[in-house]
Amino acid sequence: MCFCMLTDQLTKAINGEFTAIHCYEKLADLAPSADVKKRILAIREDELRHFEAFSALYHALTGSAPSPKMNETCPRTFKQGVLSAFRDEQETSEFYRQVAESTHLPYVKRVFNRAAADEQRHAVWFLSFI
Repeated sequence: MCFCMLTDQLTKAINGEFTAIHCYEKLADLAPSADVKKRILAIREDELRHFEAFSALYHALTGSAPSPKMNETCPRTFKQGVLSAFRDEQETSEFYRQVAESTHLPYVKRVFNRAAADEQRHAVWFLSFI
């Protein structure tokens, strides 16, 4: 994998995590119960951890801080938000696995594999909320 491809993939990951952090906070406010809200906020904390790890990798590779951007607007209802989150978590898990498989850098591989596993676990939680 070339350096430019990895930085592009990191930028995509950073923007996705940035969007999830923002939208999951709003989704938690729409939650139908305190237990669901607590779980969504725990998922948000994982996304924040991913964002920080990807941002640190980006900085280590480029020497500059990323400039995260929202990928999309957040859904307005709980049901729309959960469906959107479920799909996004599934797609993101697969993307992270592909990045991990394409790199020869052990640390990058570990960061993306860990995030992929978390995203898959998040998808299961969002599926349970449907």
